[in-house]
Amino acid sequence: MTDTLSPAARSERMSRVRGKDTKPEMTVRRLVHGMGYRYRLHDKRLPGSPDLVFRNRRKVIFVHGCFWHRHSDPACKLARMPKSRQNFWEPKLEGNRERDERNREALNREDWRQMVVWECECGQTEQLKNKIRGFLDDEGRPHAGH
Repeated sequence: MTDTLSPAARSERMSRVRGKDTKPEMTVRRLVHGMGYRYRLHDKRLPGSPDLVFRNRRKVIFVHGCFWHRHSDPACKLARMPKSRQNFWEPKLEGNRERDERNREALNREDWRQMVVWECECGQTEQLKNKIRGFLDDEGRPHAGH
């Protein structure tokens, strides 16, 4: 199946895709700040340049778009594979997933605990607050991307 947009229209649409300060990330940042936690943003010294960094706790939060980072939850409606240009999208999105895994492993080696908040979780405010509070206040084992 071919792309349904012209090359110019596709280029314009893709130029609007943001790498940081995305709507889900801003939602999580406002929520975390409102809960009284303070953090730094996008620390390039850490693998994967995590979205929220809690240095004193040695914890990070990644806010992942379900489509771009291949959310594996079968209930997630946002992680679907495009119908057109699958020969392009499959390796692109799989490469993103593999890079995320490498970054998680590198953070683990450096004793950084991490959590992933998925885009589809951002609409469930109370559940998300509980998940974040449990992660930030917990002194136990690392949290991988739930």
